[in-house]
Amino acid sequence: MYKTLTTTLNDGILEIAVNRPDKMNALNQDVMKDLGLAVDEIYKRDDVYAAIITGTGPKAFVAGADIAEFLTLSPNQGLELAKRGQVVFRRIEVSPKPIAAAVNGFALGGGCELAMACHIRVASDNAKFGQPEVNLGIIPGYGGTQRLVQLVGKGKALELMMTADMIGAEEARQLGLVNHVTTPAELMDKTRSILQKVHTKAPLAIAKVIRCVNDYFQEDVDGFETEMQEFAKCFSTSDLKEGAAAFIEKRTANFKGE
Repeated sequence: MYKTLTTTLNDGILEIAVNRPDKMNALNQDVMKDLGLAVDEIYKRDDVYAAIITGTGPKAFVAGADIAEFLTLSPNQGLELAKRGQVVFRRIEVSPKPIAAAVNGFALGGGCELAMACHIRVASDNAKFGQPEVNLGIIPGYGGTQRLVQLVGKGKALELMMTADMIGAEEARQLGLVNHVTTPAELMDKTRSILQKVHTKAPLAIAKVIRCVNDYFQEDVDGFETEMQEFAKCFSTSDLKEGAAAFIEKRTANFKGE
C-alpha cells in the first residue's frame, strides 16, 4: 500500500515507520503522500486506538527533507510544498486518537517538525534534534517555527533555529521538547506502554483533551470556551456514567467510547 512506509498493527496501535534508511528516512513528496494516507488509516480504522511514528534503522527518525527536490522549485511550488506538509502535520496534531513519536536517531528539519506534530515524544538516548534550515538558506516550512516556540519557548526556539545547532535527547527532555528518554532497545516498548496507559482512559475524553489543548494555541479561538463546551458534552456520554460508577464502586472502569 505504501512506497515509503511500513505499518504494523500491534494490539490496536498502528506502528508507522518511515522506510528510507539509505536516505536517513528523509522526507520527500512520496513520504508526505504516504504519511497522509497513514493518517487517514488512523482516523478511519475502528481497530486502531493510537499510533506510533518512527524511522527504520538505527541512525535516523527522519533526518530532514530530500534537499535535491528543492533545487528546481519556484516560490509558488515552495508554497504548495509547505501547504501539503502543514496539512498532513496538522492532521497528526489534531487527531482524536493519540499519536506518539518514537525518535530513534536524527530528527532534523522536517523530522523534528514531524515529531513535534505528535502528541507525545519518546526519544532514544542517541537521538538528535534540530532545525538546521538556515544552513540551506531556507526556514522550517512544516510548522517548525510555531511548534518549537510552543514546546521550548521563544528564546530557545530562536537560538536553535538561528544557529542551526543540534541538541541531544537529554537536553531536549530538559527543554520540554521530549517527554521521555530511554535506550534504543527499550524505545518502542516505552512508547507503547504510554499509549496502552492512555487506552485505559475514556477515549471520548482523550479526544476532547487533545482538542482543548490545541485550541489554546489558536489565536481566533477561545480555548476556555472550547473547554466549557467539551466539558458539558461529556455529560451526555455513557463513559462519564461508567467512570463515575467505577470510581464510587472502587473498580476499574470499562470505557466503550460512547
